[in-house]
Amino acid sequence: MITEILATGDEIRSGSLADTNSAWLAQKLEQAGLEVTRHNCVGDDRELLCEVLKEISKRADIALVTGGLGPTTDDLTSEAAADAARVELVLDQKALDSIENYFSSRNRTMPLSNKKQALIPQGAETIYNPVGTAPGFALKIGKCLFYFMPGVPSEMKTMYSEKLVPHMEKYMGKNKVFNMVKTISTFGLPESIVGEMLSALPEKYPGIKLGLRAKFPEIQVKLYAKSTNEKDLKENVHLACQWIAEKMGDRIFSTSEETMEAVVGKLLKKRNAAIAIAESCTGGLIASRLTDVPGSSDYFLFSGVTYSNESKIKVLGVKEETIKNFGAVSEETAGEMAIGARQAAGADYGLSTSGIAGPDGGTNEKPVGTVCIGLASPEKTETHRFILRFASRSMNKRMFAMKALDLLRLELI
Repeated sequence: MITEILATGDEIRSGSLADTNSAWLAQKLEQAGLEVTRHNCVGDDRELLCEVLKEISKRADIALVTGGLGPTTDDLTSEAAADAARVELVLDQKALDSIENYFSSRNRTMPLSNKKQALIPQGAETIYNPVGTAPGFALKIGKCLFYFMPGVPSEMKTMYSEKLVPHMEKYMGKNKVFNMVKTISTFGLPESIVGEMLSALPEKYPGIKLGLRAKFPEIQVKLYAKSTNEKDLKENVHLACQWIAEKMGDRIFSTSEETMEAVVGKLLKKRNAAIAIAESCTGGLIASRLTDVPGSSDYFLFSGVTYSNESKIKVLGVKEETIKNFGAVSEETAGEMAIGARQAAGADYGLSTSGIAGPDGGTNEKPVGTVCIGLASPEKTETHRFILRFASRSMNKRMFAMKALDLLRLELI
């Protein structure tokens, strides 16, 4: 069934307020098996809103509308809906009672302006609001069933989940389509190469649509599938995921939308191992990411942002001659940093970074984008040097941190 979303309000139209409602609804509708073909946006203009509602009614089977159900003069959605359906607004006494109860339960008197919210287009089915004052309503205009909801995100989400979902399922009946979106997170290959590796998937699994999303510094592989048979749908997606895993191997770090740091944290916890971090060029970014994960205190022991040569020597025990002979940005220095962090904290693993994030400071031998990473474990110390140059200092730092975490992940698996 063709589905559209309409967001209303001058704040949304002008861009002064981000339209998070439409993004949230689009995800939920896809999961419910409804194909969202368009996102629409209109300001607080009764005539224009009426015109857009009539346009949507000719294209879509279902439409979800958010905003414009408040008590003020610029809340015009109910009026515009009535105009589009060519009906009058009528007072819904139960809706008015629910609004009055909302205020009385909070020991407040209902302002007269809120009575406006109980005016519903004639013939519409009122959808009562369990967490706010503005009731929603369902109204057929042309061939399209419209669901009108308040714009307050918490109220909209509650109304959608508790009221609209069962109503839509009943409305769709035997036409219900099961929908599945699967995300596979990868790191280490550019989007073009990932696309080439997986180019045969649509032909091999014709019921699945392949999408790629660059979410720097990772590449997400998105699988979109739908079917009237839920069992067949899940089996087909499962087989496609297995095929992708065979193609991409350990470039895949998550099949459940987990972050790299969450994956690394789980691996450390599984091994009952602890990590210590020594950072120079990444400035604490690795430590910040690891400690963003709830429960990271189970495996995270120490972080040192040893930016200067002196701090590398005094805090981590890097040899002065190492820096003198090889430089701060070198595999030798990164290796001693990792060992020093591990020993200082009594950790199982030590991870370090030293590099040139730019935009200045590079040389012919060590250009901007050069990073040296050290990884010390109970058995050995590994060092790596990469040139990972991107458009900005911030992007370089994020890539350096991701690369270091990925090397730790690969060691742990």
